[in-house]
Amino acid sequence: MNGNESDAYAAAGVSTAAGARFVSTIKDRVHSTYNQGPGRVLSTLRGFAGLYDLSFLKNYKEPVLVSGTDGVGTKLQLARLFNRHNTIGVDLVAMCANDILVTGGQPLYFLDYIACGRLQVERMAEIIDGIVQGCKLAGAALLGGETAEHPGVMAVDDYDLAGFMVGVVEKKDLLDGADVAAGDLLLGLPSSGIHSNGLSLVRRIFLGDGDWQPEAWLARLTAKEQAFLREEVLLRPTEIYEALLRPILSRQSGERRLIKAMAHITGGGFFENIPRALPAGLQAVIDVQSWPRPSLFDELRSRGNLTLREMFHVFNMGIGMVLVVDPQNRAILSDLLNGPHYWIGRIENSQDETIVLNGL
Repeated sequence: MNGNESDAYAAAGVSTAAGARFVSTIKDRVHSTYNQGPGRVLSTLRGFAGLYDLSFLKNYKEPVLVSGTDGVGTKLQLARLFNRHNTIGVDLVAMCANDILVTGGQPLYFLDYIACGRLQVERMAEIIDGIVQGCKLAGAALLGGETAEHPGVMAVDDYDLAGFMVGVVEKKDLLDGADVAAGDLLLGLPSSGIHSNGLSLVRRIFLGDGDWQPEAWLARLTAKEQAFLREEVLLRPTEIYEALLRPILSRQSGERRLIKAMAHITGGGFFENIPRALPAGLQAVIDVQSWPRPSLFDELRSRGNLTLREMFHVFNMGIGMVLVVDPQNRAILSDLLNGPHYWIGRIENSQDETIVLNGL
């Protein structure tokens, strides 16, 4: 018997020695995310559970914990297809961090779950590198995680990711959209690209239907198509908006709100996400010509023979986050935002459609 693991377990497809080597490989990277936020990490990678010191909550009057969980969907297929795994972890953190952010919550810590057919240490380390980068961008500690081998259930080179994040916000500073009113303005923050939604449609447009067949897919794609999918879609991970918006959120309190509500433009595009920030009886009127649309969306629309309305139902169309703001705060927000932003529409009274697209 191998001194580091059970030969029988290894024969069944699970290598505990590889697992131990993986933990050792990522240890310093994970530790580099500790103690970024207001709390302090107490745990080490040798523990069974992560420990996070919440003593700082005594500075809050009514602290509210905010939690979110998500994955990256079929974008994983492109990572496997092109054997590029160092950005998919950023996507994983971003999907959770941006959902925490729209409540006003500040990320505290993140946990990941990786299921794989066989633990390939170098590949998994690449994924963790992306998760570490994402946690640093979100200001969150990578508190722990689980990597599970599923031999006989998943293909040898297959893997799936899920993430979970916890944040905190003062109760009076929750962004619940209750004070959104007709006349408010919509401010859009640019996406970095397609982010992590609509990838099933992208795959169908370029690769057709069918099960995982990488050799056949690559043979069918031209060099230009491969470059598009690899560089324009895969290697531009989801934007994390925490660092951009936290200084603004830290300036508002109670009645004086620079931002009334936010919507993270994820699955379902504009039509499913913006209404989640609006009270009943209101609609968002979007001026679709008010920002420069990245060319990749025009490429997808042309190849998929899709209408613009369909595109806005699926993709972020170049806007990854939408803020609802009082028009009196337009100038100060433009001054505070350090980077491109676009005034993309307004809020109106309506009992009918919640989203109206002007300029199609």
